[in-house]
Amino acid sequence: MFATEKDIFAFIKPALDAHTMGLNTAAELLRDCGYTVIIADDSISNAISEYRSEASRKKVVDWIIANKVTNVGISYRLDKDDALNMVGYLLEALKTSNLLSYQGGPIRNIFFAGLPVSCEAIGKEFDGLVKTYVGGESAQDTLLKLGVPEEKIPRDIIEGSKYDESLLQFGKEIIDSGEYEKFKPIDRSNYKEFGTRQDTVEKRLDANLRDNFLPLMRAHVGPYSSLVSREENVREFLSWAKTLAEAGYLDIMSIGSSQLSQSNFGEDWGDRPNGGGVPVNSEEEYRMIYDASRPLLIRTYAGTKNIPQLAKMYEETINICWHALSLWWFNKLDNRGPYDLYTNLKQHMETIKYIASTNKPFEANVSHHFAFRGADDVTYIVSAYLAAKLAKKLGIKTFILQNMLNTPRLTWGIQDLAKSRALLKLVGSLTDSNFRVLLQPRAGLDYFKPDLYEARIQLAAVSALMDDIDPHNEMSPPIIHVVSYSEASHLATPEIINESIKITQHSIQEYRALRRRGYIDDMSKNGDIEERMNELLNKARTIINAIESSIENPYSPEGFYKIYAAGFLPTPYLWGEVDEFKHATEWKTKPIKGSLKVVDEEGKPMAAEKIAEIAKANLKDAEYNLSQRMIKDLR
Repeated sequence: MFATEKDIFAFIKPALDAHTMGLNTAAELLRDCGYTVIIADDSISNAISEYRSEASRKKVVDWIIANKVTNVGISYRLDKDDALNMVGYLLEALKTSNLLSYQGGPIRNIFFAGLPVSCEAIGKEFDGLVKTYVGGESAQDTLLKLGVPEEKIPRDIIEGSKYDESLLQFGKEIIDSGEYEKFKPIDRSNYKEFGTRQDTVEKRLDANLRDNFLPLMRAHVGPYSSLVSREENVREFLSWAKTLAEAGYLDIMSIGSSQLSQSNFGEDWGDRPNGGGVPVNSEEEYRMIYDASRPLLIRTYAGTKNIPQLAKMYEETINICWHALSLWWFNKLDNRGPYDLYTNLKQHMETIKYIASTNKPFEANVSHHFAFRGADDVTYIVSAYLAAKLAKKLGIKTFILQNMLNTPRLTWGIQDLAKSRALLKLVGSLTDSNFRVLLQPRAGLDYFKPDLYEARIQLAAVSALMDDIDPHNEMSPPIIHVVSYSEASHLATPEIINESIKITQHSIQEYRALRRRGYIDDMSKNGDIEERMNELLNKARTIINAIESSIENPYSPEGFYKIYAAGFLPTPYLWGEVDEFKHATEWKTKPIKGSLKVVDEEGKPMAAEKIAEIAKANLKDAEYNLSQRMIKDLR
């Protein structure tokens, strides 16, 4: 049923679900098409959470009537049974009030967005009466599913979706042909240190940088079952490592160690829950992993306490090929570690100095953690630049620039290219004879659909997107972090990891062949991307200049603390320590034409100069908070 100009959309998110990005995206898309959209306030969010209460249901229905709503959407990404009951109770309340269109009422459509299992259950229970969304739809597809006639969709949304749809069409052709299955492992062993204790990621890369270069493949590997002992889980991982090493598709194995391995290594874990991941708990087990994985390069998560000591242990046991630290994250801010932010920053910077002494590369695992918490695209870029410049100042020679695409999932491909190029250009400006930057793109953490056929198509599509970042440089990207296509469905086994690598490598090979023959658009000449990239660069430079001109010694634990506490890096959906870092959370962001921007109270994009001005005014608060934190540390 197509929406008319008089239609009014209302979106409701229960109070106990913190996920708002998809709902806000749909609302902005509809507003761009000229529709009125109402987002439920806290009182209605609370009422829908209490859907079993007749009074609460009446409150929601009265709100729908009072606002003359014609289309109702609910977003809920938690428990399936709760989602099913919530929709059922609301639907019954609407029927009782004769509000549905087939009863002669105003409600023409009911939508639900949530987990795949919830969408499936709701689809079966209500026999198509409720339209469901699992995510992953393009902007144009989302609007069409919401009932918007194609002629009402603005041209820029259609144009923005066109590139994404062309990538998915390419991906479909790759998967349907099945040719990727014939892809053979690449022999990287053309240098004497290959697979030995003297091997490094730089040596492996430099020995293979030649015509027809295909990127080094990194993948996350982490089997775990609660049904077997810790030791049996470690043995399973050793078997997986050996299988992957023998297959020869993988270059860099990232050990998906458990939370306890990161936070309580070498301790007696007792009955504490492992929380998923490989439960490695001794130096000997790490040495066994190294031996089982020859000739793979290996890396693993940093610790969340005793961080420098664990980094040294990784050097001595697995000859870690590069270290990764999150600086502002994996502490009390995100409930992933025991340290307050200031202590975390001190430990991380001490660790980076140690990493520099080993001459190993360093990866800043930073930008996407801001994006997970609602940060805008400029903050994504600025945080990476700050981390890279810090690394250079502390003596790092090779910087791994991780770039998580499709984050948030609503991001258009053309914006991903603009953001990636701005990121690469800004961080690349730091390069010299003593500082090298290696781009490492990857798909988004929640990008893939649970349907494995569609997920394979998405993997091929995002591989092409990665190659369009620097489209005429076939030495780029040098490294790809391959996220396995089963990410949204189940744990990736060695077979799935190897298949995901085949899809990635074959897709890049085929996409480059099409580009050489002129069969795909030259994305280096896209004016929209150029304009978006320059806007991001200008805004990022404005924020960086404000930081460096207003904070003494910004590249220090104290400086990074003040940068965050003053609000230079907007993080509206911070989970922990919100009182201490209120200036980081008081910003609003919203999706605008495939990007994410900081907006004012009226929803209009804020100038970078204004953001910098507000953050600078907050520096006294940041300095006071830091002084109080330092006093606590002295006690």
